[in-house]
Amino acid sequence: MELQEKIPVPVFAAADREVFLRNIYPQRRPAVLRGVSPGPCLEKWTVDYLGEKGGDRAVKIHVSTVPQMDFLHKNFAYKTLPFNEFVKRASEKKHSDFFLCEDESYYLRSLGEDVRKEPADLSKQFPGLAEDFHIPDFFEPEQFFSSVFRISSCGLQLWTHYDVMDNLLAQVTGTKRVVLYSPQDALHLYLSGDKSEVLDIDAPDLKRFPEFVKAKRYECVLEPGDLLFIPALWFHNTLALEFGVGVNVFWRHLPADSYDKKDPYGNKDPVAATRALQALERVLHTLDELPAEYRDFYGRRMIQRIQKRTYCDRKIDTEQNSETTLPSSPFTKPG
Repeated sequence: MELQEKIPVPVFAAADREVFLRNIYPQRRPAVLRGVSPGPCLEKWTVDYLGEKGGDRAVKIHVSTVPQMDFLHKNFAYKTLPFNEFVKRASEKKHSDFFLCEDESYYLRSLGEDVRKEPADLSKQFPGLAEDFHIPDFFEPEQFFSSVFRISSCGLQLWTHYDVMDNLLAQVTGTKRVVLYSPQDALHLYLSGDKSEVLDIDAPDLKRFPEFVKAKRYECVLEPGDLLFIPALWFHNTLALEFGVGVNVFWRHLPADSYDKKDPYGNKDPVAATRALQALERVLHTLDELPAEYRDFYGRRMIQRIQKRTYCDRKIDTEQNSETTLPSSPFTKPG
């Protein structure tokens, strides 16, 4: 018996701008788009071509002795390599040159020129390669935030997390499994900031994470040329089934002033959400002045008021006809 039912992410063939904006985008659900060519990169981006065009500019990469990378506990090291050497190593399963071990895994997430101030932009960091990649015109130019170059070793798995902006993940070479969870299942994912503590989503420790089985698992496998629309706040976990190259394009779904201006990665919570969470911390400190049974009583009243004011009645998955419920112990793990 499988841990969680796997709900397939819907696939749309030849979804142009009009179809995307009319039929897909308003639903605020993940969707695989096929037949929307990202450009000549599909044919050109071989290992040799990437190395030649990317050259020997230094890139900061993640290197791990295990393919399942964990950002919460940092089971990887940050290293620097010339881009062409990195691509060569990432495409190999065994390495003659290595940092930690001969079967170490590599991962690149491109960064802006000033990593503390500038978002990643393929056209600035890799202009020779950017000519081969066409950003779909599914949003207005002024909404553009970043285009992130991603390269993964075969077998590399990234931690489950959410982003605060909408994005398209373009799979250019290789295949990739993507598992997604709805924002409405956040309480079942044991969050630490924007990341889930459930590292192994295929064989989770249910003694530590008993609520995880309640989260609905949406899944797809991306082939070269596929685009995956990931709406803001949807959790996602990626597994490279082969050495693969992709580009994430992020854009602002909310008004520009909703986002933290000092956020080059685009993963800080919206300004209003940050203020609300900070206010909640102050409220909880105030409740600490009361005995335990009073904290419990007024905490439950606060949860009820928050549910009434903020919970969305729209069903994410009408076919499943299920309700979103609080875990039996809402204070098990704060978000």
